[in-house]
Amino acid sequence: MARTRYAPDRGLTARMTATMFLLGLVFVAFVAAIIGIGAAYHASSAGIALIAIVLAGGFAIGSLFYSDKIALRTAGAVEVSPNDGDMARKLHGIVDRVCALADMPKPRVAIARTDLPNAFATGRNADKAVLCVTTGLMNKLDDAELEGVIAHEMSHVAHKDVQVMTIASFLAIVAALLIRIAFYGELFGGRGRGGNNQNAAIVMLALMAVSIVVYAVSFLLIRMLSRYRELAADRSGAFLTGQPSALKSALVKVTGDIGKIPSRDLRTAEPLNAFFFAPAMSLRGGGPSLSSVFSTHPSLERRLAELDKVQRQLNQAG
Repeated sequence: MARTRYAPDRGLTARMTATMFLLGLVFVAFVAAIIGIGAAYHASSAGIALIAIVLAGGFAIGSLFYSDKIALRTAGAVEVSPNDGDMARKLHGIVDRVCALADMPKPRVAIARTDLPNAFATGRNADKAVLCVTTGLMNKLDDAELEGVIAHEMSHVAHKDVQVMTIASFLAIVAALLIRIAFYGELFGGRGRGGNNQNAAIVMLALMAVSIVVYAVSFLLIRMLSRYRELAADRSGAFLTGQPSALKSALVKVTGDIGKIPSRDLRTAEPLNAFFFAPAMSLRGGGPSLSSVFSTHPSLERRLAELDKVQRQLNQAG
């Protein structure tokens, strides 16, 4: 984590380490399976895998270095200075306070003109970070609630979450590319009757099957990491401001208002779900369900319960 005043989160570190270790094991097993498939059918499956790895590396690097530009363009956001009106001046003032509390560089600040109440921060490091807040969020929250949301988002920057999630997603990108390569290879190259073509078709099908399993496992692991990442940002943001109740209030308001947004607008915002303070959907209920397993964010009830714990810890410390 960057050297800031954000409280260290041992749970976040432990889960990041465990997830990365499991993803590493899956990657080793994946490579072994690819080599085994090629050896069994005397085919060069390693060459196909190498192509996928190189392409995935290019996608990951591009995503890491251009995540800020991609996210701002997707959100339709515009960078603003303190001189760009009352809303921009107010937002810059709150960002200044949070950065002073956290002792970290101030990010670039952007505003997206949409009724969807949300915010996100992205960038490969603190010096290249950008914070985006929607007009819908600023119109809905008071200053203390908005400060809590911004402290949450800047925690993602302090914890280098964009870097961590990019690395964690690498295996899933490789598997997804291999699925597509194998599918099109089987579709256009595996229909011949000869022995070599038959072996190639079997190799493609085997690669596709293994890649689907690897993608599913890595996807679930990444989602688990993403959900805890949000809990950790809630906790560290609440500890930084000392006002978990304000962050709780913001969560309740934002989650409730998202349920009122037209479905077409939510679908448009879905590509940014992993970045958002709250997902572009109504996610309630603390029990296990299919939607909660696949979600990038914990349920509202889970987040509120964690903030209650923070409040009790602050009360005991005080």
